[in-house]
Amino acid sequence: MADVNRGNRPLSPFMIGPYYRPQMTSISSIMVRITGIALLGAALLVVWWLLAAATSSSYYDVVNGLLTCWFGDLIMFAATWALWFHVLGMVRHAIWDFGYCIEVAISEKMGWGMFIGASILTVITAIVV
Repeated sequence: MADVNRGNRPLSPFMIGPYYRPQMTSISSIMVRITGIALLGAALLVVWWLLAAATSSSYYDVVNGLLTCWFGDLIMFAATWALWFHVLGMVRHAIWDFGYCIEVAISEKMGWGMFIGASILTVITAIVV
């Protein structure tokens, strides 16, 4: 049967721009996925560093030099932020799994808390380590 209400259906949330206003809950959820992928890349860099250490001292010096220069430090700082954001996202989802804080206003505050909390925890980690 033909769909007679085709034009009356809501548009997809993936049409970000003039048709869809991004919300904190959707942005924070998308960022959890992005940080998960970024953490995989950071883990591969750490594995590369460990393999270089197991291979030879000259190869280790090259890889260690890349990961400890200003750009490597920047990547690891961003990876630390991604790790904290991802952890806070998992905590948020665990809270939701128990049925708490699922109201929209509270969920948006939790999304802001994830961004702010990840930033604060990253700075604390950088100071301590």
